[in-house]
Amino acid sequence: MTIKCFDKLPDEAVKIRTLVFVEEQGFKDEFDSIDEIATHIVMFDGDNPVAVGRFFLSENEGEYIVGRVAVKKEYRGKNLGAEILKACEVEIKKIGGTAVTVSAQVQAENFYKKQGYVSVGETYFDEHCPHIKMIKNL
Repeated sequence: MTIKCFDKLPDEAVKIRTLVFVEEQGFKDEFDSIDEIATHIVMFDGDNPVAVGRFFLSENEGEYIVGRVAVKKEYRGKNLGAEILKACEVEIKKIGGTAVTVSAQVQAENFYKKQGYVSVGETYFDEHCPHIKMIKNL
């Protein structure tokens, strides 16, 4: 497996996010203006893109927001989501970031807790899905 960073939303990330968030989970507003400013991480199995994530600077100094972490269905259960998250954290540390926040789907809250994130505040809905803000200091 190899991981690559992109300054622009690559086609590989569009395909995976469409499969996971639009087709599987039913989100309609998957792509937004943040895609134009975010750094995108894509994991490849050979030439095959298998997992993605993105990050961007928040309004709080030193804090970055990680999101759109997705793994193709046939590659789930292999810890690739954790690897994508870690790759984002490594890149964020390289550019001076000191904290990471995520808007986690409640069904993925335990995944993020295992990666060292802590829940903050109440749950809220993003489209039809309950989410919770989580944070991790780097």
